[in-house]
Amino acid sequence: MSSEKLTQEEIDAMLNGNSSAPEPTTNDTLDQTQTDIIGEIGNISMSQAATTLSSILSRRVAITTPVVSCLKFQEIIDASITPKVVTTIEFKKGLAGSNLLMMNEKDAIIIADLMMDGNGDAEGKEFTELELSAVGEAMNQMMGSAATAMATMLERIVDILPPEVEVWKNQEQANYDRISGDTMVCKIAFQMTVDDLIESEIMQIFTLETVRNISNIVLADEGEVITDRELPKAEEMTAPIESSVGQSTSDTDGKIGIQKPEFQELTHAGSLKTPRNLDLIMDVPLQFSVMLGESKKTIKDILSLGTGSVVELNKMTDEPLEIYVNGKLIAEGEVVVINESFGIRITNILSKEQRIKHLN
Repeated sequence: MSSEKLTQEEIDAMLNGNSSAPEPTTNDTLDQTQTDIIGEIGNISMSQAATTLSSILSRRVAITTPVVSCLKFQEIIDASITPKVVTTIEFKKGLAGSNLLMMNEKDAIIIADLMMDGNGDAEGKEFTELELSAVGEAMNQMMGSAATAMATMLERIVDILPPEVEVWKNQEQANYDRISGDTMVCKIAFQMTVDDLIESEIMQIFTLETVRNISNIVLADEGEVITDRELPKAEEMTAPIESSVGQSTSDTDGKIGIQKPEFQELTHAGSLKTPRNLDLIMDVPLQFSVMLGESKKTIKDILSLGTGSVVELNKMTDEPLEIYVNGKLIAEGEVVVINESFGIRITNILSKEQRIKHLN
């Protein structure tokens, strides 16, 4: 028989037939704290993504408060109304796991049409490769800003791989090879509106591994990226400060004494002479490239390019070409033909002053 005594709270809980202790969690569930954390993370990151989408479309984009639930991945697939446009985001650094973003195909067509200066009319339009590329660019910018918001909240670098966008035309195509149907996942559902053109549900799907990883980071407060914080006010700095020479500078009345720092006198040691042995680095490879010219285009212009399209560059035919080594401009030259191959004849080596002017 145990000799441990019950506390008054435990006795009251037994008499009332309940207990205030949290229910134990399993590998297939999340506790309330984890649910609240991922809901807040999803809310802030998707709010930032909605702001980015609003900037891209030049339309008002709004999302509601998220609804968080845990269920099997197959249940989400079975409840999804196809066709569905699915964006897959794999975390590259900072977090582990996957993140899926789902939206209706009609909504994706409207977004693609708005990106190409349309009026958002999706009637009679099909989701082709052109729309897929446009939505992929939108999702890339949206999830990039969402990852930045997550990095700020978690105080660590969060990097993602380029998003992959695909269409689930029917239930047979609705699958994700990295998550089995029986796997428990976390669904974060939002209601998204784009002016009066789109009003539908958009959802994020995190693996429980990712949710627990995020929760552990938040609860452990293990930041890696230092963010700007407010400095403490002068009246809050009341702790005594010890001098670097080991003598306490605090007075008996609690005031902080200030002592002039003492520094060791520095002497000039002269310049170090090291042998210029260039043979050690002669075999180091460098990237040599020539810039023919450049041009700025909108997403609409890029998506309209096809075989035979001509892109006008900013270089005149008589202007010298720019020669770069490891991305640094070092010289200018002109194009020549050598045995049916293009070559470059160096006409001018930039001086040190000229190279400094070209640095960003």
